[in-house]
Amino acid sequence: MASVLVVEDDQFVRSALIRHLTEASHTVRSVGTALEALREVAHLRFDVVILDLGLPDLDGAEALKMLRGITDVPVIVATARDDETEIVRLLNDGADDYLTKPFSVEHLSARMAAVLRRAGAGGGSDGAASSVLRVGGLAIDPLRRQASLDGTALDLTRREFDLLAFLAGRPGVVVARKELLAEVWQQSYGDDQTIDVHLSWLRRKLGETAAKPRYLHTLRGVGVKLEPPR
Repeated sequence: MASVLVVEDDQFVRSALIRHLTEASHTVRSVGTALEALREVAHLRFDVVILDLGLPDLDGAEALKMLRGITDVPVIVATARDDETEIVRLLNDGADDYLTKPFSVEHLSARMAAVLRRAGAGGGSDGAASSVLRVGGLAIDPLRRQASLDGTALDLTRREFDLLAFLAGRPGVVVARKELLAEVWQQSYGDDQTIDVHLSWLRRKLGETAAKPRYLHTLRGVGVKLEPPR
């Protein structure tokens, strides 16, 4: 079953969603503001986010853009807005699907199942590989989407795993940021800060820093490489 973050400020709707999702054997966390949602996805791994647009601290459309800056977790937007132009804009801004309020729990379940199927099929740049990638004490299994360091499992977000797996498939090779954006983020252009943020989070989980790298090495103006410690 899936790990779900519900972002909804209406307590009645929020409770109903939590009850339904829990009864369907999903693991559920819930928050009522956009800032709480950003903190949650920055520190925990979710399979899907259900995002209400009418949040008290920040418009959900802006929250969606900020979420997309730090994670590629599938997002289903729940909105009372049914304007086609608005819905198209939300999808272009990174929403994976949307539901117009009011909606039934059956409708939500069907949309969630479809989004999770697509996310599973997407799998990352080396998702089809069957062999475990090993770089020093790192072991990355692209098929099972599992990674460990010196025998200890790493708790990585989907994007962190994709980034690590892509670099591990090219050990010692300097990969240009443009190539990372194209292969890991599937973007032809973008903000370098997005890569820097994910590299920073990945370094922290590998027990290193940019100043004292062990596995991840940044060559300023050139790119990034992954290699075993010397």
